[in-house]
Amino acid sequence: MDKRSRNILILLGFALIVIISTELLRPQPINWDTSYTSAATIPFGGYILYEELKDQEDKEITKISKNPYEFLNDSLDYQNSVYLFINSGFDFDKRSYEKLITFVEQGNSVFIAGTRYGSVFRDSLNIETETEYQFTEEEITPTFFTKSISLDTIPSFKKGIYKTVFKSFDTTSTTVLSYYKNEEEALNQVNFIKIKKGAGSLYLNTLPEAFSNYYMLDGNEVYAATSLSFIKDNSMIYWDDYLKDGRQIIDSPMRFILNQVSLQWAYYVLIIGLLLFVIFRGKREQRIIPVIEPLENSSIEFTKTIGDLYFQYKDYSNIISKKINYFLERTRSTYYLNTNELNPQFIEKLAVKSNHSLQETEELINYIRQLKEKTTHSEADLITLNKKIEAFTL
Repeated sequence: MDKRSRNILILLGFALIVIISTELLRPQPINWDTSYTSAATIPFGGYILYEELKDQEDKEITKISKNPYEFLNDSLDYQNSVYLFINSGFDFDKRSYEKLITFVEQGNSVFIAGTRYGSVFRDSLNIETETEYQFTEEEITPTFFTKSISLDTIPSFKKGIYKTVFKSFDTTSTTVLSYYKNEEEALNQVNFIKIKKGAGSLYLNTLPEAFSNYYMLDGNEVYAATSLSFIKDNSMIYWDDYLKDGRQIIDSPMRFILNQVSLQWAYYVLIIGLLLFVIFRGKREQRIIPVIEPLENSSIEFTKTIGDLYFQYKDYSNIISKKINYFLERTRSTYYLNTNELNPQFIEKLAVKSNHSLQETEELINYIRQLKEKTTHSEADLITLNKKIEAFTL
């Protein structure tokens, strides 16, 4: 690794550390999303209410992290229990609704706080909600019908609230528990009702924000506590942690790692460690030795090129002449013989020194003399000469 590459890596590593440090140390913006899960500490989470319910000595609370149908289908032996649902809205399927109603008819209670309940609830219980969406936040004050509760203790709600009321419900089986304070239209501002089913009751509330962390502090918890106090004779509370806006659905290992603080830090330390390893250990101990290619014998390539050129133009006589001259030159330099006269004495000496028979030597020399005497030559003459010379020199 050269000096320039190392400096670039160091600069990139430093920039990465600065970015990570900035992201970790800067103040996190307040998350105003709805969650309502038992572990969510954001303003509209359910952490405070869940912990308050856990602290009650005479009650036991169980967190349910599965679909209501799946949970209630496991066993039908539920007594003095309340199933608590709190979320911005619900859309129960038919099977879950039937299990919930069976659960209620056995003498248990179901408490649901949400602004919408889905088509199954609407068609089966003849209820319908209506939400007023406004550009500016409206302050609303829920009021209980019971005279034992002082109106002065009930807080007002504004932040993150859109007023939702029950537009219609079955008055023959429904008890109205609270409404939004409005002297002109009290019955049209109902937000909390109780529906009797068998030996139990179904409680529906359209102000889920009142049960969130934000409205469970500074005395605002009075409304939530009063609403839950209508549920009598329950020693077991089932807290729904499945039908939640903030339920975490982990669909990849990396998402799980980044959502856990300890694993997140371990991941960052691993990345930084690998980067430091590349910077300090990536340097080679010795520079790369350049590969020097050997010089090519250009004379051989040149000779081949010239030979191909002569052969392409069918100049066989010229090629034959050059091959004969090359053979005689090699004979002079190798065997130290005079090649001016190709007579019998020359043939005898060449046969002895080249370790060939006298007959083979005579055939080659006689053929060379025949070619020298001819004025024109053919391709067959060139091929025959080449074969004889190659056979003699091997």
